[in-house]
Amino acid sequence: MNSFEEVFEQVKRYMTENGMVAEAAMTTWINTLIPVKLDGQDAVFQVDTDFQQGIIQTHYKAKIEKVLEEIMGFPVNLVVNVQPPAKDEEPVLHVPDPKELEEKHAELQKSYEFAEYDYTFDTFIVGRSNEFAFAACKAVATDAGNPRSDADAKKLQANPLFIYGPSGLGKTHLVTAIKQEIEKNFPDINVIYVTGETFGNELIKAIDKRDTSVFHDKYRNADVLIVDDIQFFSGKERMQEEFFHTFNKLHSEGKQIVITSDKPPRDLKTLEERIRNRFEWGLIADISTPDFETRFAIIRRKAELLDLKIPDEVVEFIAGRLKTNIRQLEGAVKKLKALKMLANSSPTISMAQSVIRDILTDDQPIPITVENIIAEVATVYGITPEEIRSSKRTSQISIARKVAAYVVREVTGMSLAAIGAEFGGRDHSTIVYAINTVNDALKKDENLKTLVDDIIKDIREKNPQPVNN
Repeated sequence: MNSFEEVFEQVKRYMTENGMVAEAAMTTWINTLIPVKLDGQDAVFQVDTDFQQGIIQTHYKAKIEKVLEEIMGFPVNLVVNVQPPAKDEEPVLHVPDPKELEEKHAELQKSYEFAEYDYTFDTFIVGRSNEFAFAACKAVATDAGNPRSDADAKKLQANPLFIYGPSGLGKTHLVTAIKQEIEKNFPDINVIYVTGETFGNELIKAIDKRDTSVFHDKYRNADVLIVDDIQFFSGKERMQEEFFHTFNKLHSEGKQIVITSDKPPRDLKTLEERIRNRFEWGLIADISTPDFETRFAIIRRKAELLDLKIPDEVVEFIAGRLKTNIRQLEGAVKKLKALKMLANSSPTISMAQSVIRDILTDDQPIPITVENIIAEVATVYGITPEEIRSSKRTSQISIARKVAAYVVREVTGMSLAAIGAEFGGRDHSTIVYAINTVNDALKKDENLKTLVDDIIKDIREKNPQPVNN
């Protein structure tokens, strides 16, 4: 019979290969078990804290016992004992003087230099909310170095690969990992990563110079093209036209395309249908909000990077309250590190409460103002807020100005005179004309209606509390 340690290695391998627990749970809980001995039918393990003991006995005891019985051939009872850590001296609360405080702040900032994740597959925490997207991205990165014919390319189910989900859940991490993995293993492959906004800005500059040849050469000769936040193209016809032709050329040549978005293709109503249809040619993978185990593992990993020991009960407290955004979890760990350095004491529940309160306060939505409505409309139409307020009368600016006035009225309920004052001192009748023009157009133009509805929806989602200027 193998040693008990070897048996437990077989148990972990079996559970991983058969998908019995997510990778995050394996890393966070199962791997923390220290095999001690097999005492008759008792499989005795050791953990550091009561918290670990409770989680394992509640959630994983039956699974581990089942696999142990499968491997060893007889029923096994899992026994988890807590080995309390050696007692340290009680930390002395220390209030630093101003000079020391400044030094500690400098030390803290320096520690952050090494605290950022490299956006690689190895640093990505895999859980049930993202495991399909993770597997798809790894497959794309692996396949990128395999030459294939046009016919083969058309058969690939993951070209394009379309990843969608709310902000802050790891889409950029995954697509950056694709780029890094390909460049490491296949240095001759031309991988281009670009955000939708950068793609658009480069196109505008090329048009201004009356020479798009360099722009075309860059993007249409890529071996792998990754476009992050494709929703930026919504409502921008010229950008969509350029991307459409770029997509067609690359796809027909068997070049890999990877797209991220905050919505699935079917919900990107202000993208042309021919583009949305092409996104559905390949593989669509979503990333949803992480479960508790994944959040717990993320906090642990970030704390390790900061050389910060956080008690399990504090990790649980944070993971139980910051549920929708990975960036919030990382921010919480950084703030705990700061408090630890300044107070010279280990992280506690009360520290975590303060940190979470700060983060949730910082993340409160900015009230809706005329300024951010105009900025949103300007972005959609590819112009500046100053142009909307100006006296310029080009077709694009004039349409955007009318739409902005309509949206301001719809969202804030401001008086027509007040709206006129916000739009460069225009009189009441001009604003009435603009709003009525948009109202009439919305009844006839389904595309415009979708565009305006999306603008209003995005403004309200970003800033749920309207405030009149």
